[in-house]
Amino acid sequence: METQNIATTPFDGQKPGTSGLRKKVKVFQQPHYLENFVQAIFDTQAELKGGTLVVGGDGRYFNREAIQIILRMAAANGVRKILVGRGGIFSTPAVSCVIRKYKTQGGIVLSASHNPGGPDEDFGIKFNAANGGPASESVTDAIYARTCTIDHYLTLDAPVIDLDALGTLQLGETEVEVMDPVKDYAELMESLFDFNAIHQLFNSGHFSMRFDAMNAVTGPYAVEILENRLGAMPGTVMNAEAKEDFGGGHPDPNLAHAKELVALTQGSDGLDFGAASDGDGDRNMILGKDFFVTPSDSLAVLAANAHQTPGYASGIRGIARSMPTSQAANRVADFLGVECFETPTGWKFFGNLLDAGRITLCGEESFGTGSDHVREKDGLWAVLFWLNLLAVRQQSVAEIVTDHWRRFGRNFYTRHDYEGVDLAGAEGLMDHLRILLPDLAGKTLGDQTVSYADDFAYTDPVDGSTSEHQGIRIGFDSGARIVYRLSGTGTAGATLRVYLEYFEPDPARHQQETQEAMQPLILIARELAQIEARTGRSEPDVIT
Repeated sequence: METQNIATTPFDGQKPGTSGLRKKVKVFQQPHYLENFVQAIFDTQAELKGGTLVVGGDGRYFNREAIQIILRMAAANGVRKILVGRGGIFSTPAVSCVIRKYKTQGGIVLSASHNPGGPDEDFGIKFNAANGGPASESVTDAIYARTCTIDHYLTLDAPVIDLDALGTLQLGETEVEVMDPVKDYAELMESLFDFNAIHQLFNSGHFSMRFDAMNAVTGPYAVEILENRLGAMPGTVMNAEAKEDFGGGHPDPNLAHAKELVALTQGSDGLDFGAASDGDGDRNMILGKDFFVTPSDSLAVLAANAHQTPGYASGIRGIARSMPTSQAANRVADFLGVECFETPTGWKFFGNLLDAGRITLCGEESFGTGSDHVREKDGLWAVLFWLNLLAVRQQSVAEIVTDHWRRFGRNFYTRHDYEGVDLAGAEGLMDHLRILLPDLAGKTLGDQTVSYADDFAYTDPVDGSTSEHQGIRIGFDSGARIVYRLSGTGTAGATLRVYLEYFEPDPARHQQETQEAMQPLILIARELAQIEARTGRSEPDVIT
């Protein structure tokens, strides 16, 4: 096997976003495109030479071909050992689990998360550091800088590796271990949660549930854990087969894209519990009978009840939430007497806080929840956490959440997404808001008085690094908030996200329908940003 030095030239636009580099599959299939980015990883991460690397992805279209390219390049760049999931499969939280368990020097995750898959759809790649989490901005900036000057990459002239047979083989001087992608992760989950209590819940005869794997990566994980280890009925995991195009669906676990599951939880015969995860397994949606748990509420409920699970029996050290996530978690932190941090969107911002022991739980409103067990958000972990609470508390999902509201008050919360908006129009909208910011404090908008207005900036309390322009925040004297942000997870146009919340302490008003209760704030948000005039959209594409 001979090392090849291949001449190349830079491509424009290989700057990683909040979750790595995401483009259409056809972009990644261009000669040298993937190779340039991978070589930039090896050129900037010196610890990989002579070290161990984890490689895997969510099984979407181009996953297998990309892994073969990465294996040959890793061997040519002196990586000593590679741990790759059988079939090229690893959920994103499982990659983090394996990096941490085997103390590797990092991992390469192939996924575009909740974005659609297929030959005309999306693909993505990101580097995870030795702590198991997404690379810091300093690392991704270095990788991007290298892609701008790259002139060659190294690869090995070698045959295709059999990714479907467990075992160890040699690729030049590099040892490649094809491993069970589920085993280590399942063992970690068993150490955190009371599997006996959950098993009894499943076998009580009084509990029904479905988990929608959305034909994505969590299928094999959920079948092994829920059905094989916990004794849930066969078929509890629906859409369990991981497919390259996610069965033609959109693997985003929300009310708009998991309609089949939502319908199963509705009405007098509805399921007691419904849950779903996304393309790469790091997001979750939680449902009860006729009840949707917002991700913001889910984080707060888990934090308030963490002591009722084995893995968190001694309590939690702190909580972190992304800036657009509702302030419900802050109220729990105040009650527990622990720190609560507000960070920019992007899981990497939680990494330093987790590593420093400042927080135990963290979450984002975009259906991501996690803890210090790994350094990624973790969809199936959140589902198991909820199952543990249901087993211990012997209450329904709705009862647990409404009890929480009675204790802490309710933060009504919604997110409106305007997808595929013209980029210039979306950026113009944000520029318009930035111009307004200095004069907003003290003004009355509708029935609300502005208490503060800013372009959110974050200084990391651990390493002192700063991140600016992370979203427009407008807070009101009542505790209500409006947040505007352009998403960095899409591959075409721009997605404008508008987040709205207000606090209601009165239990008599907790059962209002969310969109109806939020209507005055929704109108303020649309008029202030001139959304229809600047985007041409009179209504959002997705409401969650």
